Amino acid sequence: MKLSTVLALVFTLAACSSDQPVPEQAEGDEHIACAVAGAAEPKPVCAVERVEEQERLVLVVHHPDGAFRRFVVMTDGSGLAVADGAQVAVTRLDGDRIDVSVGADRYLFPATRKPDAPNSKSPH
Repeated sequence: MKLSTVLALVFTLAACSSDQPVPEQAEGDEHIACAVAGAAEPKPVCAVERVEEQERLVLVVHHPDGAFRRFVVMTDGSGLAVADGAQVAVTRLDGDRIDVSVGADRYLFPATRKPDAPNSKSPH
């Protein structure tokens, strides 16, 4: 098959898939606020799937456009870490939420602080 034929086929397939409108919200039962794909403000449009892998909890966050990102829940109470990829998650506790930024994407997860977690204050 000629290279020009292959390229034409690839562009045709890409054009077919790009005609589909991106849903406003990812499919799923549990949603979190996120700002992805160039969004300026977080909105509750990302779906979260919980998966057990190698005796650890992994959160798979599905974007409305079909992209996804995987996070490992850290057992030491420090938050979340990117499960794969080269980018590092920057996390900070913001009240009852964990604000996680990875590259240009931002996610707001509900948080329950462990009494012995880093940066937690014990009552005096």
